[in-house]
Amino acid sequence: MPAVVVLGARNLGGAIIDRFALSGWATAGVARSDETIAAIAARGAHAIRADALDPAQLAAALAEARSTLGGLDAIVNAMSVAAPVAGEPWGGGPIVDASPDAWERWTAAISRMAFVFLREGARALRESGGGTLVQITNGSALRAVPGQGPLAAGHHALRASVTAARAELAPAGIRVCLLVADGPIWSQKNAARIEADGLTEDQVLSQPGIAAAVESLVTQPGNAAAHELVLTAERR
Repeated sequence: MPAVVVLGARNLGGAIIDRFALSGWATAGVARSDETIAAIAARGAHAIRADALDPAQLAAALAEARSTLGGLDAIVNAMSVAAPVAGEPWGGGPIVDASPDAWERWTAAISRMAFVFLREGARALRESGGGTLVQITNGSALRAVPGQGPLAAGHHALRASVTAARAELAPAGIRVCLLVADGPIWSQKNAARIEADGLTEDQVLSQPGIAAAVESLVTQPGNAAAHELVLTAERR
């Protein structure tokens, strides 16, 4: 039975676990909070408590997953590290007004998350003889919006790291993929904001739809593989 580990397994990550479980995969989720650990277990997945931003903890979590699941074929990073402070514009604000602390919270935090995931994920898959890494990002990896420069810089760095890792790891039988969710994602948490923008549920991206795209990246044939997939919502 193939095995997948999902980082950031609360909302979108939970939908990804559900999708793979439905397809017969052994599943595990990595999280820090009691609430998310309980939600992972309730899905029937193996729950691992760890800070996936800490290299040593992530390495230990992936080793546990490989041992418990009997192997490791794919690792998906669905984490978000956005951590705005009160009164700060979303995305860090204009470059001319942004503080070094804002750069750390947005640019550096996102870039570091991707680095830790790619490094430790690649090492874990190398021990398993190969597999697939999928990093999920958003439209900020494609374009920079005024007032959100620090956010865009972080996601552009993430995309560059994925591109470099893709070439570096291919000889080891490790496929590295980027999935860009370019648009709002429907969830109960985001529903009020999406509706305030005049959009309905069928005009934005769905979590099950993104999960299906992740599965397609992981299971695609090696002789006709896509390494970067952009999902956009159909706005009618």
